[in-house]
Amino acid sequence: MPRIVRPTAYGTPDVLTVTEAPTPSAAADGVVVEVRAAGVNPIDWKLYSGAFHDVDDDHKDAAGLAASMPSLGLECAGVVTEVGAEVTDVRVGDEVIVYPVTAAYADYITAPADALFRKPAQIDWAQAGALMLTGTTAVHALHAAGVGAGDTVLVHGGSGGVGLMAVQLATAAGATVIATAAERNHALLRELGATPVVYGPGLADRVRAAAPQGVTAAVDFAGTDEALDVSLELVADRDRISSITGSPRRAATGIKSLGYGPGEDAGAELRNAARGELVERAGSGALRVIVDATFPLAEAAKAHEVGIAGHAPGKLVLIP
Repeated sequence: MPRIVRPTAYGTPDVLTVTEAPTPSAAADGVVVEVRAAGVNPIDWKLYSGAFHDVDDDHKDAAGLAASMPSLGLECAGVVTEVGAEVTDVRVGDEVIVYPVTAAYADYITAPADALFRKPAQIDWAQAGALMLTGTTAVHALHAAGVGAGDTVLVHGGSGGVGLMAVQLATAAGATVIATAAERNHALLRELGATPVVYGPGLADRVRAAAPQGVTAAVDFAGTDEALDVSLELVADRDRISSITGSPRRAATGIKSLGYGPGEDAGAELRNAARGELVERAGSGALRVIVDATFPLAEAAKAHEVGIAGHAPGKLVLIP
């Protein structure tokens, strides 16, 4: 029988269990995909940890909170095994990237045909399954902060999955990038075109030294008070600071908070529009999808423990 990973209760990763599930059938306008890789993202453990921020009624479905126990896995890649009657441009056997999707921690998923993109042959399954959520989030954050050619942008959390995407996309757009990270990840950030700085006490002064011309924008993927305070100190225009996570303090600062909570910008249209270009960039080698580790589907809890610890550069991926 096919398998799926579900939380049995709200709590820590030990609530995750692998259970059997019937093989799904395709809707008329959709497909069934055999999953070869599913990206692991912080939102996955936030959904069942009880720590996820409150969301309003209009955003519950998008945030994955409509069900009593949330499904896990919002991105994946795999092989099409069934095609609905109304689908004309997808064939059984096609290798695809699927985003957005729900319940991708599984052997099989169903998805509408418009969530599918051809998997480039130049990237492997793990990279394909890890591209979209971090990629679209980085696009959204950079767009919200207005980052473009001639800017100097401070990227907080530069070695995480979203941060590494943002570093590459901002550099490609012609911006100068200063990225915070632990020293062990500095060589990777330099390789991608950023100037790395260590976070912690004295961060603002280290950023000033790295960018004597000043910082014109900041994107925060770390969510710490330090990241918020340093951004506010160094960036004159608060409209040019965007953040995907952090404390409720953000609401009173005038920066742009991104996500699904009340008053936040979900950016669904922008993110969806970015998917095709992200696939093209990854296929051409212009955008690297950096996977730190892969885990069997049955070890989803272990993958979450590693992710929560926060030391991995790049993405974690489940391989069914």
